[in-house]
Amino acid sequence: MLEKVTQIFRVKELRNKILFIVAILVVFRLIATIPIPGVNQEQLKAFFDNNQFFGLLNLFSGGGLSSISIVMLGVGPYITASIIMQLLTMIFPALEQIYKEEGEAGRQKFNQWTRWATVPLAAMQTFGMISLLRSRNILGQISGFEIFSIVVVAVAGTILLMWLGELITEKKIGNGVSIIIFAGIVASLPSKMSQISATFDSAQLFTYVILLGMVVVAIAGVVAITEGQRNIPVSYAKRIRGNKMYGGSSTHLPLRVNQAGVIPIIFAMSIMLFPGMIANFLAASANGTVASIAKSVGNIFQNQVFYSSAYFVLVVAFTYFYTAVVFDPHKISESLQKQGGYIPGIRPGKNTAEYLYRIINRITLSGALFLGTIAVLPFIIQGITNMKSISIGGTGLLIVVSVVIETVKQIEGQLVMRDYDGF
Repeated sequence: MLEKVTQIFRVKELRNKILFIVAILVVFRLIATIPIPGVNQEQLKAFFDNNQFFGLLNLFSGGGLSSISIVMLGVGPYITASIIMQLLTMIFPALEQIYKEEGEAGRQKFNQWTRWATVPLAAMQTFGMISLLRSRNILGQISGFEIFSIVVVAVAGTILLMWLGELITEKKIGNGVSIIIFAGIVASLPSKMSQISATFDSAQLFTYVILLGMVVVAIAGVVAITEGQRNIPVSYAKRIRGNKMYGGSSTHLPLRVNQAGVIPIIFAMSIMLFPGMIANFLAASANGTVASIAKSVGNIFQNQVFYSSAYFVLVVAFTYFYTAVVFDPHKISESLQKQGGYIPGIRPGKNTAEYLYRIINRITLSGALFLGTIAVLPFIIQGITNMKSISIGGTGLLIVVSVVIETVKQIEGQLVMRDYDGF
């Protein structure tokens, strides 16, 4: 390990890339500390301490939401726009053709549309967040022009982070958006550790040991599921072209246990956010019946048993949905058949597609249950340890481990390339 770290900093190009990314993250964290004016910090802290869901939303903002900074939304609108564009490729075949068949130019056009879609999404989310914060007395009385100014600044902050993320991605050391979210999670660790040390009780030492053990098991599980895959054997028939013979080789088709990543959690988060926000807005309605219904809905979503159960079910359902989006057994079967490949013991064409569909459904079940468990991990931890002041974000854990694994793989790939050059 030490030898690899030394080797990384010995290569000038790689060293400069890493220092550039560190500089970008420093800029991001400095921006995230600049708050918008008129925020009641005590009310804001109490709001996030008593609401697990907005704590998760803060996670995807890179930590900017908890301080209502000028980058309060982080890269959240960009992620939402990317998801919407991916779903639109299923609805409009012409859009899918642009993305998949027009090469690099098509992907650049697709990414440009995603950037444009980010702007109205960021504006709507900022206005909704301001309305919610005003209803909770976190923001004082502000004029219409001040609301407009905050929306413009927050949208500009999201666009800035989107650009910084793309600069990081261009260095080919990890995904820029994921690294920005990773930086926000890691930056919150010192404050959480200080909170734990401030509330440390020696009488609960055994509980702390259980807590630590659960964290270690969760990390091991995240690594196992993230890296886990099933290899489907594929053989290629021999064929002659001109005077040369091709094929006759055997390889494998890797099927990942978690094809969807953290996307199902983001989908479920968006669905769970909507009813609660609408209920918060309507609770102050002058109509007594509407206000009463809104308060009842709000109380239901504040119930941890209902909330965690619904959240778990949605994550599992969206895992299957997004896996169906990114993995098409029929297209893979057609591609194998065109290339002269086949799965031993399975007839090419329809039978191969059905076989792949059956296999992906089975291995996705374990991935879906794991993602659902990770999503509700804070509730599980609190239920077992009965420690309300400590919340371990399973989603944050999943993102951190996934980003570290992906970044390390890309760095090792660049090192291997330079090893071959040296050889």
